[in-house]
Amino acid sequence: MLNAILMVVSALLIILSLLQGGKSDGISSAFTGNGGLNLFANTKERGSEKVISNLTLVLGIAFFALVIAIRVIK
Repeated sequence: MLNAILMVVSALLIILSLLQGGKSDGISSAFTGNGGLNLFANTKERGSEKVISNLTLVLGIAFFALVIAIRVIK
């Protein structure tokens, strides 16, 4: 039962992480040095971006808890 829930949570986590918009100029600018790489920039999320971000956080915590629970039970 927990394995099925873990599969659903992991699929939703993948989908939500793919739906999130990029918060930087892209990974290529990190390697080439173009533009300012601002890893700790204070960006405000609004509307659907905030909902998707919060759902991703909740599902990430649920995924972690389910993996630990499955490992402890077995």
